[in-house]
Amino acid sequence: MREQLEKLLAQGRDSALLRFGLGDAYLKDNDAQQAATHLAQATIQQPGYSAAWKLLGKALHQLGRLDEAQAAWTTGMTVAQQQGDLQAVKEMTVFLKRLQKQRQATE
Repeated sequence: MREQLEKLLAQGRDSALLRFGLGDAYLKDNDAQQAATHLAQATIQQPGYSAAWKLLGKALHQLGRLDEAQAAWTTGMTVAQQQGDLQAVKEMTVFLKRLQKQRQATE
């Protein structure tokens, strides 16, 4: 699937949805760096895409870029609230609480 999405991107069919799909595929392939690149582009192309913010935070967290993950989830929560996407708000709230506990454990 990832290969098909890469072909679409190479053909110039760039979109937030395509970038989201690529980011998700790269996360599933344990390539958080490539996932973060595509997901960040998705949030630039469509700042109101709460699912992209959620996955971007996940990718950044896997990379150990905790401040950036926190920022992505915080922005994502705001976006999700504006969109009425309560499930995404709940999920990102959980991610932020886990991140806070993780940080406290390392202090």
